[in-house]
Amino acid sequence: MAVGYILNISAQPRQKKALFVIADGIPADVIEKVSTPALDSIAKQGAYLHAHVGGEKDSYSQTPTISAVGYNSLLTGTWVNKHNVWDNDIAAPIYSYWTIFRFFKNQYPDKKTAVFSTWLDNRTKLVGEGLTQTGNIKLDYHYDSLEYDTIRFPHDKESNYTHQIDEEVINTAAAYIRKEAPDLSWVYLEYTDDMGHRYGDSEQFYDAVKMMDDQVRRLWEAIQYRQNYFEEDWVIYITTDHGRGAETGKNHGGQSDRERNTWIVTNEKKINPFFKTHAPGIVDIMPSIASHLGVNIPKEQLMEIDGVSLTGKVAASDLNATYADKKLTVTWKPVDKKSVAKIWLATTNEFKKGGNDAYTMVKQVPLSAGKAIINVSTMPSEFYKIVLETPAGFQNRWVNIK
Repeated sequence: MAVGYILNISAQPRQKKALFVIADGIPADVIEKVSTPALDSIAKQGAYLHAHVGGEKDSYSQTPTISAVGYNSLLTGTWVNKHNVWDNDIAAPIYSYWTIFRFFKNQYPDKKTAVFSTWLDNRTKLVGEGLTQTGNIKLDYHYDSLEYDTIRFPHDKESNYTHQIDEEVINTAAAYIRKEAPDLSWVYLEYTDDMGHRYGDSEQFYDAVKMMDDQVRRLWEAIQYRQNYFEEDWVIYITTDHGRGAETGKNHGGQSDRERNTWIVTNEKKINPFFKTHAPGIVDIMPSIASHLGVNIPKEQLMEIDGVSLTGKVAASDLNATYADKKLTVTWKPVDKKSVAKIWLATTNEFKKGGNDAYTMVKQVPLSAGKAIINVSTMPSEFYKIVLETPAGFQNRWVNIK
């Protein structure tokens, strides 16, 4: 008698997939004011988080609240002092700080990536597709550059063409996700920012946010289709790149609370409760996606990333360092008070140039101490990089003595 075996499909590991969406220029107060049923349904499965852009205010990492700057902070998990994209010209990105696409493709060259964007530069300059400096990274699919097609999308004064491009981008993305299910993809939508610049806080701007929510609905339905029929494990992160000025809502770029205060919506169920009360940065999305996709980032690169995974453990926060009298005073707020931390120190920044820095482990301290004093008289320098290593990962800080 032949013996038959039944394959238990449900026992097989589900394929991990990730999609992140940037909806341009929507401050937290507006996303909370306008009806957004699609975002609400996603957040109901995961979380809605107050977040921030702009780096650390009045510090070396202070970052302009400008579009491309915010995109690259998400892509690389670093602030502008590292990735060097200061405005929308994207004049001189420092590609030593890898994007999530480069990390993913480096580890999983056969897995599929895609970009759907209303702005071509996102792929060609920020991701840096095909550039020597990015290891000639090649995406598997892209749908962008429609802003240059003035025949199909004539550039009218009311910027309706941008909405039409967003629609084309969304419909293509939703259809592609349903059919091909890329493992890592990015959708970028511009129309909300156009309406903010043109009308400021207005019904036109609020209507644009409602349109964006309907576009996200289509993406979410495509993801649900894949989850229901192909048993895939999808995570989606939706955020914005900056807020708006407080007076009229027409401008941005500065460091006012409204320009810095943003939001994150995700279906991720494992958000660390710490981030429900401590607003994460846009830089935290990249390591969160990497964690979901099983991307292993090498230690020397982890020590440079400013973001931390929203789903991982948090051992400490608010890392700071000051210099006086040939001593560095390193402080932090302990979250995990039972573990021990290692403090690493380097006096060079060769990493930024594509090289390596020689870190020295200078001290081990209980995290509960919240402070360490390091005598650097034998390591004189005008610049120090400090890394706090905990069981939860790495946090870093720069000190410039000038």
